[in-house]
Amino acid sequence: MCHSLDRELANTPKIAMSEEELIYLAILAGTIPVGFLFRYLSPPVKQGAALLLGLSISLATCRIHTLHSLITVLGTWAIIKFSWRSAPSLSLVWTFLYLLFFRLATLFGLPPPTPFANAVQLLLTLKMVSLANEVQSYHLMKKEDVSSFTKSSVIGGLSQEPSLYDIISYSYCYIGLMTGPFFRYQTYVDWLQQPNPSSLPGHVPCLHRLKLVPVYGALFLYINSYFPLAYVRTEEFLDHQFFFRLFYMTAVFFVFRMRFYAAWCSAEAGCISAGLGCYPEGAMSKPGGGPTVQYSPDPDTPVVYDFKTIQNIDCYNTDFCVKVRHGMRYWNMSVQWWLHHYVYANAPFKAYTLRAAWTMFISAYWHGLHAGYYLSFLTIPLCIGAETALEGTVRAKLGPMGQNIFDWVHWFLKMRAYDYMCMGFVLLSFGDTINYWTSIYFSIHVIALGCILLGKQLKGKGEKRVKKDDDIQQENVGEKKE
Repeated sequence: MCHSLDRELANTPKIAMSEEELIYLAILAGTIPVGFLFRYLSPPVKQGAALLLGLSISLATCRIHTLHSLITVLGTWAIIKFSWRSAPSLSLVWTFLYLLFFRLATLFGLPPPTPFANAVQLLLTLKMVSLANEVQSYHLMKKEDVSSFTKSSVIGGLSQEPSLYDIISYSYCYIGLMTGPFFRYQTYVDWLQQPNPSSLPGHVPCLHRLKLVPVYGALFLYINSYFPLAYVRTEEFLDHQFFFRLFYMTAVFFVFRMRFYAAWCSAEAGCISAGLGCYPEGAMSKPGGGPTVQYSPDPDTPVVYDFKTIQNIDCYNTDFCVKVRHGMRYWNMSVQWWLHHYVYANAPFKAYTLRAAWTMFISAYWHGLHAGYYLSFLTIPLCIGAETALEGTVRAKLGPMGQNIFDWVHWFLKMRAYDYMCMGFVLLSFGDTINYWTSIYFSIHVIALGCILLGKQLKGKGEKRVKKDDDIQQENVGEKKE
């Protein structure tokens, strides 16, 4: 069977990228130098040029399917215009229902959307829901200001309701059109109205973000050539021993990470070159959300800027943070902000694990209808429950050395959990995902459930021991009284 694998790998190109990946690469590479030119444009010209470029990219890659995104924008505009009070919930329902129609378009006799149209639709869904929330906040704060005669203290609030042209311009702004990162409408407005954008930092932070992209790209191409995903679906793969099958998911997840590290770092560089998301460090900006505090710089002190608002990936912490729950914070960070503020915060549950499960379900739906997404995302709450169960019953009772060893084991299992869940994300179908997980005996599910049961057992023994100690103490107090 090793000879079968050799033949399979021999027939695999050592360096190969699909046509779609090459187009994505060309768009990402092109937006970086173009961004520096936008710094010299006036706000109206910048708005029009960004819209024109974004629409051109959309029409060139999505063609007739651009109508899907346009319908979504017009529907959201109508909701905001005629029902701003209910706009957040209505826009969420509208955009998510349209996502369903978009993905089932072939059932209605429509041609299947291109992958580029899917990418535009995903990012646009986030933008429209966020915009509806921003407009509602604007109207509520406006009413509060009128009634109290005080100036609004809201951070990053709108100064006026956007027009249809403003909404379309925001929706089709060329920056992050297909690759992200997600950014709020207020971030877009701040970008247009920057007083002196050419003086803001650009070349140094841009190069800093790009310095490892060639490494990520080379590792993606090289490792992918030796560990192709398609091989997992073959009968020969199942003939290999258990540890080979188990290791394969580690290689696949490594390839997956390198691909997105390269893409997202390049996308961030495109934002940086244009100056989008550039705020003073004192504003304490969050990825996706922007500034979190009102900041007035001292005129006698040089202002230091950052681009945290458009940061979408923290490569180091993604790889080396200890916990599963922390790993999500550093991956696709702008989307995580969106999920936290618009889904997790409004979840119909109070328990953390259930709220996390609800958020993961919505995230899976946003990604697509493939069963692999749901199998992967809904495994995350199980892993979170496992690590929570042992943190209080095991780690908390260990000394410094024991806790250090516990954290290293925890980190190792966290990475294997993400390897495991990644397989569902890339294999997509229910059958392929279950077949692979079966081939490694559902190891992560078994370990997670075992940790939960162990944690409950240790917690139960601890409670019994405390209760017994309390009973003995009460008996001793009674004897002393006698």
